[in-house]
Amino acid sequence: MYVLDVIHLGDSNRAKIESQMASTSSFCLLAALLALISWQQAIASDPSPLQDFCVADMHSPVRVNGFPCLNPMEVNADHFFKAAMLDKPRNTKDSKVGSNVTLINVMQLPGLNTLGISIARIDYAPLGENPPHTHPRATEILTVLEGTLYVGFVTSNQNNMNKLFSKVLNKGDVFVFPEGLIHFQFNPNPHEPAVAIAALSSQNPGAITIANAVFGSKPPISDDVLAKAFQVEKGTIDWLQAQFWENNHY
Repeated sequence: MYVLDVIHLGDSNRAKIESQMASTSSFCLLAALLALISWQQAIASDPSPLQDFCVADMHSPVRVNGFPCLNPMEVNADHFFKAAMLDKPRNTKDSKVGSNVTLINVMQLPGLNTLGISIARIDYAPLGENPPHTHPRATEILTVLEGTLYVGFVTSNQNNMNKLFSKVLNKGDVFVFPEGLIHFQFNPNPHEPAVAIAALSSQNPGAITIANAVFGSKPPISDDVLAKAFQVEKGTIDWLQAQFWENNHY
């Protein structure tokens, strides 16, 4: 009946209704587009599991974003367990930056696959640091177990300002580093070590240590590029690139 009613309307009224219908269609299309964008943003990090667990099958020839699932009938409690000895101090004496990061992610604990979480113990020598770095796939929450830490993160290039948020943490304190932002931890005590535990919101958070990536890449970034970027002489860049850039993640 609605179609017949429209047919009997005058040209002016018919045009008005058609305009309203077109406007409604455009609104529905826009709403659907916004919903799709929101949904894509919601799954931009590790996706939520669609079953109780998906233990990583490290030997499967299938290549997916993450790891394929082991047959549930082959799963046992050991797939969710690791004698990680995270209560034991790690060696920091051999580290040039005075720290040792012991990460437990899906590569060490296959039961973490699709669960979107990992954990790390970080040991700091006196005056040691976990140098500026970023986790491209995870937010980090850090808890100080022993000692004191000066920590901070830097915002992105918004409004032409990279703002530093920093804090001195003591035993029992907690600090959050947002996903993807450059952050660091430093033990300011010249006599006592420090220890922290970090939880990260990805089964494989990744780590990009800024100095290592910029000056220790293989093959090296052109010294012309870096000299321009850092506004220094090329000789300074060449010296930096000649250094041994250590990975403190074990």
